[in-house]
Amino acid sequence: MSMLPDAVRDADSVLVTGPPMSGKYDLFNRLLAEWSTAPVIISTGRTAEKVRDDYEAITGRAGEDAVVVDCVTHEQGDKRDDTPTTKYVASAGNLTDIGIKFTDIVESSAGRERAVGIYSLSQLLMYWEPERIYRFTRVMTSQTSGVGWPFVGVVNSTAHDEQVVHTLHEPFDVIAETRVEGDGREFRVRGRVGQPSDWISF
Repeated sequence: MSMLPDAVRDADSVLVTGPPMSGKYDLFNRLLAEWSTAPVIISTGRTAEKVRDDYEAITGRAGEDAVVVDCVTHEQGDKRDDTPTTKYVASAGNLTDIGIKFTDIVESSAGRERAVGIYSLSQLLMYWEPERIYRFTRVMTSQTSGVGWPFVGVVNSTAHDEQVVHTLHEPFDVIAETRVEGDGREFRVRGRVGQPSDWISF
């Protein structure tokens, strides 16, 4: 039984935003698993192995079915070659290479039902000014919607000033805000207009 409201499940693009430890990564993985059996995960801070282990642990889905753009392994000095399901980028700051590898995946996935996630935009903001990340995100959302793949990004709401976070909302259809409440975690959904949903435990 899905705990994700239709507003999230049916969105073309979702930005998950919230403070540290509020469940953003969990929600990110669950959303990808809900959308696709073979998601594409652009990982700015974890190796492909770790991403697949996490995906499997959080969702119960087979991690090897995920395609990963790994921005970490090469930066750690481990120079592996690309495989059909793992593409390596020199570092998370190399947006051009991320874009190229992603385009390769799109071209080799013709006709496949995929979903795309990037974890996380906050890491990219350590390398680039917000305007550049905003443009990169717009390109990603238009490329993914062009092939009919839903897209999810994540940003740590407390790591950047409010204006920056707000700017990053713009390319996305729906914002999912997470928070820690008592002993648990909750999220709520807001669209471009109207009131946010009630808080939902997860």
